[in-house]
Amino acid sequence: MFFSEDKPAPVRSVSAVGTSEFLNSIGVNSAISSRGEKLEKTIEAIRYTGIRWIRSGYEGDATAGDYKTLNRETGVKYSYGLMSGGADIPRLLKGAHMLAEIGALLAFEGNNEPNNWVINYKGQKSGKNESWVGVAKLQNDLYKAVKADPVLKSYPVWNLTEGGAQTDNVGLQYLIIPAGANTVMPAGTQYADYATCHNYFSHPSHPGLYDNQTWNAADPGRLCKVDGLYGNYGRTWRGKFAGYTEDQLISLPKVTTETGVTIQGDFTEEKQARLYLNLYLAQFKRKWSYTSVYLLRDRSDEDGNQSFGFYQKDYTPRKAAVYLHNLTTILADKGMAKKTGSLAYVIANQPETVHDLLLRNSNGKFQLVIWDEKATGTDQVNVTLGKKYSTVKVYDPTLGESAQQTLKNAGSVTLTLSDHPVVIEL
Repeated sequence: MFFSEDKPAPVRSVSAVGTSEFLNSIGVNSAISSRGEKLEKTIEAIRYTGIRWIRSGYEGDATAGDYKTLNRETGVKYSYGLMSGGADIPRLLKGAHMLAEIGALLAFEGNNEPNNWVINYKGQKSGKNESWVGVAKLQNDLYKAVKADPVLKSYPVWNLTEGGAQTDNVGLQYLIIPAGANTVMPAGTQYADYATCHNYFSHPSHPGLYDNQTWNAADPGRLCKVDGLYGNYGRTWRGKFAGYTEDQLISLPKVTTETGVTIQGDFTEEKQARLYLNLYLAQFKRKWSYTSVYLLRDRSDEDGNQSFGFYQKDYTPRKAAVYLHNLTTILADKGMAKKTGSLAYVIANQPETVHDLLLRNSNGKFQLVIWDEKATGTDQVNVTLGKKYSTVKVYDPTLGESAQQTLKNAGSVTLTLSDHPVVIEL
């Protein structure tokens, strides 16, 4: 990385997003204090990584006290859901009231992957290879129950996951079933405020390591190579039922409650760590409001999920935890920027694997995050700023939390990028 005195290229004004808005999108799956996880270690891990929210539900053995302690010690919030096979809406709302009282509730979530779990709701077996009418009724009843509750009605409801697997066209590819959809459930049925996906960036439908891996998984349209938004809300992957148009999918409110990759083959611990950084950035840039990686700590009770985690079973941090700690420390912001404003800059001849996200910290500093998603090799890019800045700092979260370079009176920065982000602060 070095400062270039070349004449600046034509620049454009780019609107910034508050740094805290991005940081708030960073989530993880955790059982908190059950399934082998220990509350005190979860507290340490959340503090260290800077993760802001946890995907959870009533199926675990974590107590109300555990939820409260973790929130008090870290400020973390929770999406709270029915999870795998759950159908007890009153129980879910009871736990949600507890979380709302302490300011820790983020959102509700419907069932986890009904294609893998049979749901028994009001005497009707549903999900997997059965009719999905029961699943649909459960999700609709959850939505109505939340919105009828005077305390909880302001919280968003996230849809169930893998609606693309519905066997009959119950309309789960919509948040609200539109007129003329010809679905089993009637037009006007509302399921959720947000679409929800498990868009794992390495998937049997497109395995291996490739350029723009997390960027592609976050693609809202049919270009997505994995189990993404289009296959669940555009044209369902199982029954090929029509849903939203690609133009509608771009602006559809959406969240990811599971994604990640195990360490194997080309996906080394180092590569996993870099991909997880790219993942959070790509998802946010492509308008996913929240993203949760599976998992915080490797499961000790689930075969096949032994290397997804930021932490090993004994809580040894993987590089993914270290690099995320560095990134959230570099960007650290507990406030909200009063005015995000805009910054003039241009990345000349920007390669298709290079992406940028402009943030503004509540301290007024701009933080321009630029990342490359090349599977192998490097790109050299020049970032031309709209004017010269007295001090420009360049950070690389794979090398540490301190600035790797400080430039004076700089109007441009040249970067050698490969497969992870750098941060330019000015």
